[in-house]
Amino acid sequence: MNEPGTEGVLLDQETLHDRLDDAPDWLREHYRTFRESMLGERDGSPFPCYFGIEVEREGDLLYAACESTTDPAALLRLRDTLLEYLDAYPDHADRAPLAVFFRPPEGDRGEAHYHERLWNVLEFLHVHDPEPWPDDIPTDPDTSRWEFCFGGEPLFPTSRAPFYDERKSRYSPVGLEITFQPRAVFEGITADTAAGERARELIRDRMGEYDGVCPHADLGDWGVEGDREWTQYLFREDDDASPDACPLTPSRAHPKAPEALLERGAWRRFAASPSEGVASGTDADATLTSGLGDD
Repeated sequence: MNEPGTEGVLLDQETLHDRLDDAPDWLREHYRTFRESMLGERDGSPFPCYFGIEVEREGDLLYAACESTTDPAALLRLRDTLLEYLDAYPDHADRAPLAVFFRPPEGDRGEAHYHERLWNVLEFLHVHDPEPWPDDIPTDPDTSRWEFCFGGEPLFPTSRAPFYDERKSRYSPVGLEITFQPRAVFEGITADTAAGERARELIRDRMGEYDGVCPHADLGDWGVEGDREWTQYLFREDDDASPDACPLTPSRAHPKAPEALLERGAWRRFAASPSEGVASGTDADATLTSGLGDD
């Protein structure tokens, strides 16, 4: 953690603050607006998730910046950072989510773009996951107990993006943000506990006040019959611009990518020239770039 630089590395809050002056403009603005939304108010109402407020205020959040939602080398660096995070978060704080800020695309992009990019990132992580899908989590997203898994852990990757007009709790003016929260951080506050039920009621009430609209129809709880996790990762605004079914089809088959690309530091192999790293035109190339386009 806290290796040199600001992009493609895992950072704690103190280190991120120390390095912001040397960070690219997009990252400085990303973090500034993120922190303001967590700690500020909108029309007198605080951010709905008081857990998010607390971890930002107390300095418990961990952070990463990713240069691209599509570039294979950048996404392999994100993969390594997420693996490092899963190793580090239990000893960092009681609740320590990982906030990932992505470099924004050129020009204005609509809702469909951000849905596509989110699922490209999650698919890439799934394909290049060095650990198999957990046995106790179903692979069918159309079930109440499905959730995205990586590194052997169930995760809740809640996202914010620039396309929201009214739902400001999910609005990020700069670009895509994904906050990864391991299922373990919800221990004691799941939907089947009294504390979890109180927390959800409070968050829903605050969401209505902050957004000025009713909580989203897709808002639900893991494990509750009829609720689905994948629809909550990036709430839809326009049905025509959002997926009807989960774009990710997880598989227990393992590995899904060449062994060389599952090793930490594999991004250096891909970033190298073809003669030094992964040869152009190989199956490894296809695994890295399948389904991905330019930012």
